[in-house]
Amino acid sequence: MDSFQPVNQPAVRAARYAGSWYPGSPADLRMSVSRYFASVTAQPLPARLKALVCPHSGHMFGGQTAATAIAQARSMGFNRVVLLGPLHRPISGNRIGDFMVPREGAYATPLGKIPVDVDFITALSHLIPLTRVQNDNEHSIEIELPFLQLALESFTLVPILLGLDISAPTTPAALEALATALAHLADDGTLFVASTDLSHLDNYADVARIDQRMVELINAFDIPALTAALAQGEVYACGATGLVTALRAAQLLGATGARVLTCTNSGDITGDRRPGNYTVGYMAAAAY
Repeated sequence: MDSFQPVNQPAVRAARYAGSWYPGSPADLRMSVSRYFASVTAQPLPARLKALVCPHSGHMFGGQTAATAIAQARSMGFNRVVLLGPLHRPISGNRIGDFMVPREGAYATPLGKIPVDVDFITALSHLIPLTRVQNDNEHSIEIELPFLQLALESFTLVPILLGLDISAPTTPAALEALATALAHLADDGTLFVASTDLSHLDNYADVARIDQRMVELINAFDIPALTAALAQGEVYACGATGLVTALRAAQLLGATGARVLTCTNSGDITGDRRPGNYTVGYMAAAAY
């Protein structure tokens, strides 16, 4: 079995979007994220938090929604985060797989390094096939890290990039296998985070309407219905496969419900809701 210890340089996956999609200096980033957190209060849930849904747009657009989600995890004792994000772009020099994990031993942001949970990933590799990648340029994992760093302070990271298409006939079975493996290895200190934006359309009203259906599906916590709606294009999430996996893993660990904490979009942030204006939807949700 191929070891998942870091074998090549660099040993740290460097921050690629600091200074562009979010502040690049430690002081500015800490201040910015702290301000997002200061404007939200964790909502009481009926049972222990198991999974979160967060956007991965630049902090200017999705930051407040991400803070609304991740604020739920503060003071909850989580020490491991399984962060599932979609692959938006090829990774130069790497083979693309269904489930991709880093060769690097840590992820960096201006707030410091987060160790990759190599032991967890190695154990996961004995249960399902994983593809190792290096030097990724993917933002869907990186964007949430500063929020997690301030909310949890100390934790290990299990970053998984998913290369599957939610509409492919074999995808539901593959996601079930991943969710089952993750639930088998997780403990009470493990938090699942699905990194996803919602609808991407040239019309504010259409985004609001379609994403409202997503709100209904998440609140119903009907994962087969959610999977079918995503596969059929009734609703849209660029991180659809990670979303289904995180919710299903939470369910396998005893989660019985989910709650949408907020659902907004870029038109709400900018105030530009004119027809024809490109609009992206964002959601914060929790499974418990």
